[in-house]
Amino acid sequence: MKKLGFLSFGHWADHPAYETKTASDTFLQSIDLAVASEELGLDGAYFRVHHFARQLASPFPLLAAIGARTRNIEIGTGVIDMRYENPLYMVEDAGSADLISEGRLQLGISRGSPEQVIDGWKYFGYDLQDGETDADMGRRKGLEFYEKLKGVGFAQPNPNPMFPNPPGLLRIEPHSEGLRDRIWWGSASDATAVWAGKIGMNLQSSTLKYDESGKPFHIQQAEQIRLYKEAYKKAGHTREPRVSVSRSVFALVNDQDKYYFGREAERTDKVGVLEGNQRAIFGRSYAAEPEQLVKELARDEAIQEADTLLLTIPNTLGVDYNLHVLESILKYVAPELGWR
Repeated sequence: MKKLGFLSFGHWADHPAYETKTASDTFLQSIDLAVASEELGLDGAYFRVHHFARQLASPFPLLAAIGARTRNIEIGTGVIDMRYENPLYMVEDAGSADLISEGRLQLGISRGSPEQVIDGWKYFGYDLQDGETDADMGRRKGLEFYEKLKGVGFAQPNPNPMFPNPPGLLRIEPHSEGLRDRIWWGSASDATAVWAGKIGMNLQSSTLKYDESGKPFHIQQAEQIRLYKEAYKKAGHTREPRVSVSRSVFALVNDQDKYYFGREAERTDKVGVLEGNQRAIFGRSYAAEPEQLVKELARDEAIQEADTLLLTIPNTLGVDYNLHVLESILKYVAPELGWR
């Protein structure tokens, strides 16, 4: 069995082919898609977070709204860029959204992806500490968020408060018990995957990874996951960790599918350069008729290593078509691979 969810980048633009022409379209359709996906039997609704772009950004209003409209589906992010966050305020936001959803948040956090603007986190009022890189800052703030989710008091109470305080130091409220076990670190390298394992977070690995061996993407990613699991076990954590990977997967079952994604069938891994001249490998998309798709996905080692697969969706094509994409995977592909 494997948990299956969708991952939306939440694009919008005033384009004639887009169903999401405004930010309002994207938010409202994201809620509708999550509700309908739960009815289909999908396990998760996940959303990317990008700042200074016509894409979904501040995630907690959306997660809370979905939580209020659904009952079972996991609701998550992949990933929140911690460089832009106030960790303590984020504990409040996350706790509130998790309580509204009755404990269904699955929050992916990380240093984040290449940005729309130079050092965008500076515009949000944050700066580096002495000798710190922005990646260091992302991990530092991620750790602070993760630590404060324990719900342990740390703040000295006012001796003359407006409202009575419980005894001892005060914690961030509202506190949502168990949320800390549902925090994931988005990792693009073997080293940060090992770091996440030592810390005790779950692991998210997307369709992009630093090219550290020259091997095919899915093999490098599978090796990354094994290193994470080894580090997690060696650190002595007792909770069973979770690992997700994301893929673009399209079952070509009608002419519309072939029109949109037929050309993806010939796609292969690609190698490029990210910030700092870091060589990176981008995983291929999968698009084929169901029988061929099953054969190709069965050979993906990283999918086999993960317990959760996030299917990246073309949100701009609207709710109905995206439900068709997801239903095709659930109907024609997942059973043949033993995922259902």
